[in-house]
Amino acid sequence: MPRMLEVSDEVRAEIGDEEAERLLAGDGSPGSYDCTSCRTPGDSEREQTSTVLFVGDETAVLAFAHAGCIPSQVVSVPEADLQGAVRSITGDSPAPAAAPAGDVPQSVPGGQAVLGITSGLILINGELHPALVVEPTAPIARPGTTGPGDDFLPLLIEQGFIPMTDTEEVPQALTGWSILLAAGQLHSVLQPGQIAWWQAHRPLSVTDGWRAAVNKTQRVLVYAAPVGTIGQQPREDLLRDALDKAARNGKLVAASMPLAGTPGA
Repeated sequence: MPRMLEVSDEVRAEIGDEEAERLLAGDGSPGSYDCTSCRTPGDSEREQTSTVLFVGDETAVLAFAHAGCIPSQVVSVPEADLQGAVRSITGDSPAPAAAPAGDVPQSVPGGQAVLGITSGLILINGELHPALVVEPTAPIARPGTTGPGDDFLPLLIEQGFIPMTDTEEVPQALTGWSILLAAGQLHSVLQPGQIAWWQAHRPLSVTDGWRAAVNKTQRVLVYAAPVGTIGQQPREDLLRDALDKAARNGKLVAASMPLAGTPGA
């Protein structure tokens, strides 16, 4: 039975006209599926469905999503990330249990510290924004130095992050950076060149509210602070209080980033 599939020109160029027509005819495409964005059920026989092609260096995975969640597109993914996401995208085997927020760090140069990430919703001018808060577990030295100082914020400012003195303002967009959200889980923060600046050891689950907010805004606000500034806050109101305090003390930088593969990524 023909499917209500949307196959973008860029996806068609990757998979070829023959495969695209085969999918549209219902051969090889599912009737029911779990949306790769919101993870709720979908039915390509009854509702508009996007084809989303995740492409790594050697691997490509075709997934399906509600057209209202994300458009049909090709998402470039670091090969290591794609290998980790294949199970949850395809359902070939149970997805690994997600680690708690802040417990999925990636080693930074020198191996002296790791980056912890916490997800939460930030209220700005009456609108909820999906946010990530990044805080290292130890001071970050500038590459090539061994001094006792903490250069975490200066290094990020050099990359384009903006010092924040008021959390009631939406941070500026950071060109070339993006957030990889695959199969409804957080995988990476990507810097220019699709290089993982932060990468989850295991896909990080986010709340339904966070996922709904990012589906609406198609961007994530990323805040960063030096070690010991924010800490692990059990509630979003306490997280916001910690961000406000960090901003007042000049210890907060931030940027707005699109989802990987979306316009502006």
